[in-house]
Amino acid sequence: MNRRLELALVLSTLLLGMVSLTLGPAGFSFSDTLLALTGRSDNASQQYIIFQLRLPRVLTAIFCGAILGGAGAVFQAVLRNPMADPFVLGVSAGASFGVALSITLGYAVFLGLPFSALLGALATTALIFLVGSRHKVSQTTLLLTGVAANYILSAGMTLLMFLNHEHYDRILFWTLGSFTSSTWKQVFFMFVCVLLFLVPTSLSHREMDMLLLDEGSALASGLPLQKIRILLLLLATFAVATCVSFFGVIGFIGLMAPHMARLVLGPKHSKMLVSTCLFGALLLLGSDTLARLLLPTGEMPVGVITSLLGAPLFIWMLRKGRYAYV
Repeated sequence: MNRRLELALVLSTLLLGMVSLTLGPAGFSFSDTLLALTGRSDNASQQYIIFQLRLPRVLTAIFCGAILGGAGAVFQAVLRNPMADPFVLGVSAGASFGVALSITLGYAVFLGLPFSALLGALATTALIFLVGSRHKVSQTTLLLTGVAANYILSAGMTLLMFLNHEHYDRILFWTLGSFTSSTWKQVFFMFVCVLLFLVPTSLSHREMDMLLLDEGSALASGLPLQKIRILLLLLATFAVATCVSFFGVIGFIGLMAPHMARLVLGPKHSKMLVSTCLFGALLLLGSDTLARLLLPTGEMPVGVITSLLGAPLFIWMLRKGRYAYV
């Protein structure tokens, strides 16, 4: 079942990618796109639009979606909370705040945006982990801690924008999310990031299954609980921070993708991890395509689309009480 689902998701993503490459104000047809991709087009402007503007954007959306979906699965397993998500828990906002703060203080030139994002995301993750590692902390308390961190960091971003009008546009970018400025350099970097994230995560699927057990059972099985938690959290945090440092905050992909995969394949991570990443890629590529096409002039931030899709699911899970594995 999982192989057939993975194949269907890959084909769906490829088809959606072709749609995204074709649709737009330039007025291409599918045949024009195919001719450009195969190098048989004599139209220089079509070649430029396809290869320099649209194709890098499509690929970065796919890779970023795969990372966010997989990171959501990791957070849900490590924190034993099916509502955990880099956006909901404030990890994405922490990465974005780190970037905004470094821009405001002038440290971005020395630290670099990816490292600034990583520092902000790590600080937020450390807070969540400290709360989650306390004995007898409920899943609701953990979730609300992340939501509170998200609100505080969002307020900090707003304050930075208010106090620094000269950096308003740069900071605003990190609060909304966009693939407008995607380049081939970013495509390569995100591809490497996907490999560095997905390979060790896939190899840790048994440990992730065991993390869903109660702590006594996990420790009795010989699992080094704290070490595994820290390593997986660091891996997911680094991957999310990389996405945020390039493309800003994109919400709810890490919430939606794991639940879609879990609904079809069940909770075992050996079956659902790859499909979760593929669901994330498909969701984010579809959201970015809609963001680019919905407005007659300009485009909508992709974070608006993903929030419109993910927020109803989040509210539904809260109403149904589905905020704990146990």
